Amino acid sequence: MTSRLTAKILAPALAITCAAASAHHSAAMFDSQQALTLRGTVKAFQWTNPHCWIQLMVLGNGEAKEWSVEMGSPSQLYLSGWRPSSLKPGQVVTVIIHPERDGSALGLYVAATGSDGTPIGARPKP
Repeated sequence: MTSRLTAKILAPALAITCAAASAHHSAAMFDSQQALTLRGTVKAFQWTNPHCWIQLMVLGNGEAKEWSVEMGSPSQLYLSGWRPSSLKPGQVVTVIIHPERDGSALGLYVAATGSDGTPIGARPKP
């Protein structure tokens, strides 16, 4: 009797969790056909699960606008050469993103370079 009750409670919870996880990993909100280049100052680099984020202050029309750049998970980024210390507040960087379709100041990370043009997060070539 206890097994049946547990199954009746856990089955819907598992279904909801799986659906939420599946929906969470969609990139449909970003326009992968467009690439937008942003040059700005790092406000924050958030090394967090499930996704890392760059908060970037970009000057345009005489005022600073904050952009949020979604990245992969810390484990994905680590494997591609990123570290929690890869970006520091105040650092000037150029970031290429796939912008959000609705035009908001949000994008999906593609690549980044430092002010000297050096790729950030790229593993050194052997």
